[in-house]
Amino acid sequence: MNEKMEEYGGVDVGQRLRALREQRNVSMRSLAKMSGLSANGLSMIERNLTSPSVSTLTKLAKALEVPVAAFFREQNEKSKVIFCPKADRNEIHFLHGKWEGLGGDQFEGQLEAYILTVEPDGSSGNHELVHSGNEMVYCLEGQLAYEIENQHYVLNPGDTLFFLSKIEHRWHNPGNGKARAMILISGYDPHDSPGEYHLTSPAPKI
Repeated sequence: MNEKMEEYGGVDVGQRLRALREQRNVSMRSLAKMSGLSANGLSMIERNLTSPSVSTLTKLAKALEVPVAAFFREQNEKSKVIFCPKADRNEIHFLHGKWEGLGGDQFEGQLEAYILTVEPDGSSGNHELVHSGNEMVYCLEGQLAYEIENQHYVLNPGDTLFFLSKIEHRWHNPGNGKARAMILISGYDPHDSPGEYHLTSPAPKI
């Protein structure tokens, strides 16, 4: 394994950077200008000759308008039918919570589904979330509070919430116990992976 890749748990960050840049038709020179980094430095990152710091990844994510978690996304082949056993769920642990993928990232259609688990005081971070698509939240356990365009909603078990994901939103657990919810996101841009935006501030553990 490349020694640089070992720093990020074997994830090829350089390859992910190149793929994200090419998907958006952004030249290396343009990305260097937008991120404030040198074109030579970006070339070294893409060729895995150097390992980017968290600060560098943050600058690149902002320039490409993607969450930092996008650099750690596994490339999956899309299928028309997905069966995802519970044991095969993709889990991302973050501070005060867990984000479980239900297989939507492998589905050809624009539909992703997640189980969000949040410990008391856990949240999506200090910044509002904005991404493509439509979102539905179904509270399974505890309480999950959402702020959408300065409006506040508290979901209890059995409650649902629908909204356009392009509207600024954030979530947190206001209760004393664990909160769990199912989140469905549909109709998003084909090049987008909307669930990752919820992990931009509560950075995943690598």
